[in-house]
Amino acid sequence: MAEIDRDKLLDIYTRTMKVNRTDEKFRELLMGGKVAVMYYCVRGQELVSAAAMAALEKDDYVVCTYRGQGEQTAKGIPMEKWWGECLGKATGTCKGKGGTMHITDPETGIMVTTGVVGSGLPIANGLAMASQNNGDGRVTLVSFGDGAANIGGFHEAMNMAQLYKLPVVFLCQNNRYGEHTAYADHTDSPNIASRAAGYGMPGVTVDGNDVNQIYPAVKEAVDRARRGEGPTLVEAMCYRMMGHFFGSDFSYMPPEHIAEMKAEDPLPKLRKVMLEHQFTEEELDKIVADIDAQINAAVEHALAAPLPDTDEIYKDVLEETA
Repeated sequence: MAEIDRDKLLDIYTRTMKVNRTDEKFRELLMGGKVAVMYYCVRGQELVSAAAMAALEKDDYVVCTYRGQGEQTAKGIPMEKWWGECLGKATGTCKGKGGTMHITDPETGIMVTTGVVGSGLPIANGLAMASQNNGDGRVTLVSFGDGAANIGGFHEAMNMAQLYKLPVVFLCQNNRYGEHTAYADHTDSPNIASRAAGYGMPGVTVDGNDVNQIYPAVKEAVDRARRGEGPTLVEAMCYRMMGHFFGSDFSYMPPEHIAEMKAEDPLPKLRKVMLEHQFTEEELDKIVADIDAQINAAVEHALAAPLPDTDEIYKDVLEETA
């Protein structure tokens, strides 16, 4: 695969650290008792989301899961709006009515965040078909986990996407666990990407902890879709370095998996690549410091923001006509 140029590396690094520092801040708030909401940590999967979003254009569509902070943050939802939604405030992307599991922001291309496992795939096909019919050149990327690859919607969506050559990229973030069930306990095939052959589409498995594998793979899939050549299934192998949801432990994981997971942490690996491309420690640290400052300001704004009015419960349910 082609070498990633220096500017794109900087872009991916910035997005990755934005995802990571947002996750760190969220866990800090939860542990400090400042907020009490459901949150699915993305620690360990930051690079997959950041690299995938860096492969898209600004107006491309994204469908993600309840563990979607990575895609949402890396795609560019304004921090104040994102934090406002997570904290249930009127300033949020959905006026505080969606929360962490249902963040939607069409202005940045985050069209759906679904709490139903695997349901995003057929929705992504609908968005991709609309783009195809409208000729607007947009590509839709849908992110999902390995557990979602065994529901009917996965197979139906893959078949339909290939049949109609829809401009969609299926990104499976295989973190080796479907909730608390190990991959080997719910799937007997060695990987997910090999299933693509059954539908006639390309499928590739890459190391989601290696920027030189994950970015080129997604970029190639996006470019292929934009050329009208149809869908691709990209399987990014990664690790979920926290429990299934905030507060859950690793009791269901064997010690050898935890050791392997820590050794494959994508953040030190990415920083090493950055240093090899002549970025300095000071430059990289400043990027993180600037991100932290932006996040802290956005959090303070969200904490001080008002809750939605009670009459909001009746709005945005049906289309309002004059």
